Amino acid sequence: MNPALYRLVQSNSCPALRPASLILFFGLVHFALTAAPALEPKPSDASFAKYQPLKAPAPSGLLLKKGDRLAICGDSITEQRMYSRLMEDYLTMCVPQLQVSVRQFGWSGEKVPGFLARMTNDCLRFHPTVATTAYGMNDFEYRPYEDRIGQTYQSNSRKMVEAFKAHRIRVVLGSPGDVSKMPSWVKSASGTVEDLNLSLCQLRNLDVELARQEKVRFADIFWPMLTGWFSGRGQYGTQYAIPGNDGVHPHWAGHTVMAYAFLKALGLEGEIGTFTVDLKRNTMKVSEGHQVVSAQPGEFEITSSRYPFCPCAPASQAAGGYPVCGEDGVDSDNSIRSGMTLIPFHQALNRLTLAVKHGDASQYQITWGAESKTFAAEQLAKGINLAVEFPANPFSAAFVKVDAAVAAKQAFETKEIKELFPHADHRRPSTAHIAAETDQVVGDAEKEHDALVAAVRAAFVPVTHRIKIAAP
Repeated sequence: MNPALYRLVQSNSCPALRPASLILFFGLVHFALTAAPALEPKPSDASFAKYQPLKAPAPSGLLLKKGDRLAICGDSITEQRMYSRLMEDYLTMCVPQLQVSVRQFGWSGEKVPGFLARMTNDCLRFHPTVATTAYGMNDFEYRPYEDRIGQTYQSNSRKMVEAFKAHRIRVVLGSPGDVSKMPSWVKSASGTVEDLNLSLCQLRNLDVELARQEKVRFADIFWPMLTGWFSGRGQYGTQYAIPGNDGVHPHWAGHTVMAYAFLKALGLEGEIGTFTVDLKRNTMKVSEGHQVVSAQPGEFEITSSRYPFCPCAPASQAAGGYPVCGEDGVDSDNSIRSGMTLIPFHQALNRLTLAVKHGDASQYQITWGAESKTFAAEQLAKGINLAVEFPANPFSAAFVKVDAAVAAKQAFETKEIKELFPHADHRRPSTAHIAAETDQVVGDAEKEHDALVAAVRAAFVPVTHRIKIAAP
């Protein structure tokens, strides 16, 4: 009941109600029964008319603590190891001061009951302190919404959240994503693509309600992916598919949207660094994580222990399918840069600001690494985001070395849980959970994992770079 309504009922519990109170009482009753819930903004296009996405709860403050152990849990979309890789890249290189370690636990075809069955064996044994979840794509059975489906999904999701909370693990409950075509491999799929997305939207709304009830964070994957797919098709053509070519499994653009949703839900604020130049004094002030090594007229050398997020790799150093600079067309749904045009990734999560003040010229050429661009003095005084203006930059080569090490580690994590650890058939909730693997099996696997973790740490080293400022 509405709190105000409840107080009014209590205060008017005597037999003799005043007319004014009665009017107010029934007015509040009418409001409580008819007030529409707050919804997310919708594009004006008629194709969105049937969708009623509940307003997502906004994150409040940073959920992460120094030294946290993050478990990234989900189905085959998680097992693609793409959004999880972007998340680990970001946490490792953009906010290294938090010292967060990451493991991914994706399992193809999985529903929430399947994860519950293997949760102790695969996930809790590593004592995570924070967990993200991305389920629902298999739980909705690829069919129009039914109350049975929604009730089962929400009930099992509640059990999952409660299990995490029982182990004092902070939770980010992710919604399912969307689909762009009927999946050919699901023989029992029925309805239209719109029917399926309306069904997924219902599951998303159930996640919103559950997150509020359980007081956990919520990551909205569905709505940004659906609206991003719509705007992407408008900008880049009808072949553009945020949910991927098969209609379900995203390429890099879709996984960028997913990573953004989780990183924002974790409460990360996106300040990578600020370089403030006084041209009259030829000085540069830098924020934490960066150090000025030398200063010459109009040229500054900096060593940085925090990286901006780099969306592409130099051609000679690309690994693990990471997009290649110059080949990652912004109109491709297989491009991280493309995904970043659909969400405020740079503004919200990737701000490396250069501010240049007290110059005499009307414009200046900024050279950073091998690239140069010219900016108006007024724009520079307000500050430019180097991460936006220079997608290929002095950090790119170092970034992709770390990314390659992260990719290798996450690939082993899939092998570890799917091939090395003994399991029951986790896909059948009725099957008893088996936790009989020996310490020797786990110990041997963890030795290999420890070496891969060490490789990630060894790859992440400070980067020394130069910024040159010259009047054309």
